[in-house]
Amino acid sequence: MENIDKLDDAALFRLGGATLTVGGLVSALIILAIATALSWGVTRAIRRVRERSRRSPQGLYLLEKLASYAILITGLMMALSAAGLNLSSLAVFAGAIGIGIGLGLQGVVKEFVSGIFLIFDRMLSVGDYVEMEDGGIRGAIMEIGPRATRIRTNDNVNVIIPNSHLIEGAVTNWTLKGDTRRIHIPFGVAYGADRAAVRDAVLEAARASPFTLPETEARKSQVWLTGFGDSSLNFELLVWPTQDAVKRPAAMHAAYTWAIAEALDQAGIEIPFPQTDLRIRSLFGREDEDALSALGLSGHAAPRAAPPSEPARAPSVNDAAADLLKPPEPAEEPETKPERKRD
Repeated sequence: MENIDKLDDAALFRLGGATLTVGGLVSALIILAIATALSWGVTRAIRRVRERSRRSPQGLYLLEKLASYAILITGLMMALSAAGLNLSSLAVFAGAIGIGIGLGLQGVVKEFVSGIFLIFDRMLSVGDYVEMEDGGIRGAIMEIGPRATRIRTNDNVNVIIPNSHLIEGAVTNWTLKGDTRRIHIPFGVAYGADRAAVRDAVLEAARASPFTLPETEARKSQVWLTGFGDSSLNFELLVWPTQDAVKRPAAMHAAYTWAIAEALDQAGIEIPFPQTDLRIRSLFGREDEDALSALGLSGHAAPRAAPPSEPARAPSVNDAAADLLKPPEPAEEPETKPERKRD
């Protein structure tokens, strides 16, 4: 007992009018360890509930972050008090720390405050599919941390973006409020094609796609004639896809483009390619065979035989459509250290 009392009374140094002892520092370290373990346990429990919940994952994410920060800050204050520091007497020391933060750690503080704003603002939430206007990064928000936000692309690439970039820069949220979006799929057909047949074939293919939402009065699939190209009539398919398809824009565009190509082939509508037709209507006042005779080409131009009709072929495999029909990947489980076996 006397040794313990001597250990507790052993003064290390004085700070702000308070005397720091070995026993006080040991108590502070124990409190910090308990606070860290408690924060980890509470965060893990709330995360499991959030991953299983389908109603309000963003509210649970906010609770998870606030609980973690509150436990750690409370534990830090209790540890300082247990160490023997009088917080009210550290005003000068705290002022010096504040100046140091303002000069050297302003970037860290900026990102931390930006992360708090992202969590409370709720314009960007965990699970949303976003696109950065600066850089063209597209992916789902997986985590909003104290310094940066982690975005996972559809190629399973994790991109770390500072929180302030999401606040100061332009960001497109494709799944804000859990809604879908109308997309435009451009395509072209050869001049002379029946426009009504083009519209009917493409609309039938779009409506038959499993990732197209059922039509309503306000949301209908449409085909627009948008312009006259050098070698084609330019069209656009306007369609309302499912929310899961919106989160995979590249595969979605590829799947609809493939379906359009299949529909045009089945309808016998020609897909154009760059070409130039030269037609001589008259030569020295002569036309047709008389013009060819004047050039000495009479009888050399044989009529072109019609190409043999090809048998109807089965529809090909649309890999992009199959990719869109795959179920979404489950949320990632946090890495945990293996528990030690107790004797």
